Amino acid sequence: MLHPQTSPAPRPPPSPSDVMLCLPPAAVSAVVRARKRSSDTRRRGCGLEVLLLLLTLALSLPAGFCQNANVNLQILDDLLQQYDRRATPTNHLNNATTVNCELYIRSFGSIDPNSMDYQVDLYLRQSWVDERLNHDDIKQPLDLNDPNLVKAIWKPEVYFPNAKHAEFQFVTVPNVLVRINPSGEILYMLRLKLVFACMMELSKFPLDSQVCTMEIASFSKTMKELNLSWKSDAPIKMYKNMRMPQFEMEEIVPTTCQESFQIGNYSCLVAEFRMRRSIGFHLVQSYLPTTLIVVISWVSFWMDVDSVPGRTTLGVTTLLTVSSKSSGIQAGLPQVSYVKAIDVWMGACTAFVFSALLEFTLVNYLWRRRPVGDAKSSTGVNGIFKRPSQNFPCNTPSPNEPKTAVASLVNSPGLTPVGCDEKGEQSNMTPFARALKQTNKIRARQIDEYCRGIFPLFFGLFNIFYWCYYLL
Repeated sequence: MLHPQTSPAPRPPPSPSDVMLCLPPAAVSAVVRARKRSSDTRRRGCGLEVLLLLLTLALSLPAGFCQNANVNLQILDDLLQQYDRRATPTNHLNNATTVNCELYIRSFGSIDPNSMDYQVDLYLRQSWVDERLNHDDIKQPLDLNDPNLVKAIWKPEVYFPNAKHAEFQFVTVPNVLVRINPSGEILYMLRLKLVFACMMELSKFPLDSQVCTMEIASFSKTMKELNLSWKSDAPIKMYKNMRMPQFEMEEIVPTTCQESFQIGNYSCLVAEFRMRRSIGFHLVQSYLPTTLIVVISWVSFWMDVDSVPGRTTLGVTTLLTVSSKSSGIQAGLPQVSYVKAIDVWMGACTAFVFSALLEFTLVNYLWRRRPVGDAKSSTGVNGIFKRPSQNFPCNTPSPNEPKTAVASLVNSPGLTPVGCDEKGEQSNMTPFARALKQTNKIRARQIDEYCRGIFPLFFGLFNIFYWCYYLL
């Protein structure tokens, strides 16, 4: 019995949402502009303009227009039904799959000297060829960000050996993209936030240069199955407006390495970041203040020897200031067992300030030193009474006193007259004791005058040696 042939049911016109998905970008933009205008003129009866436009487009579209937009996805679904994501793309050839890697660094954080690590926000791009996803009917690249589709294909299992912490970005969607080209080439890109370890050498801190590395290695596939390599053209790129607060990037060197374990050898990549520390911050916060403190300690050389409270206060204050500054700098650095450049500088500044304080101690001792014969001026040797000499005015020399070179020196202007104390009264010291006391005062003042030039000279020579040694 023959059944009457029934004609297929007429295809319903596509919905406005289907039309929007199938329209080219220019048409979609026109619809969006029309919808915006209709929202402003809805009160005037023009709110149906967009609906009429979509209905006209829906009726005019051919039956297979939207089908072409999804044919590539249908082909991909058919390919994935017989796809084994556990096998490498070149497993049937018994060759290692070559994966080209590329890094795009979006942000590069400061290196913490205490924890010796730095934080990076980057895009990891990996590309390889998988002939199992090659199909002649795929005419354009497919960009997939569906986590289920991403899990369905084979991807290289890589990790970061020197990473302390890693986070995958999920805001606002999972930041992952798989692009399948018509030739079977696959681009796998994901965004990560990582904290890498950087073992720093601080012997020249803060005039140092550091080399921090970023390692990428295969986790489960040996070199017989997976071979990692850098992209041939600029494998490591950085954001053009990226700035680092403490360092200046000098050079980025991509290299390769090989990790050997008991179970096999694994391919790995290394990105070396060679950086030089910016000295501007430390120059303003450490070197310039300590230099001024050392210079202030030299003011005591121009002060009177009798100004004991002032010179003592100045010396002790500058010494404590340098010590406090050194302690503040060391608080922000790790406790290493070797000497750093900042330690040499702070130690030298402390030594100069302490030497200025010792110089004042010596000068004050010579100024106040009393001759040994002063106590025996009124008593002779072995307790025999000595007749006092005839008294003369303080400013008038004794007629019986020989006019020697010492006597003429001690009676020079600006010094205490011979036979008189600091108050201008006569004393019972012998002429030799009086001359010796005046000579000590002259030496004390001469030491101050010499130190006015010696201290700046030695500090300048130290600066020349210091900066040439650590910068050249």
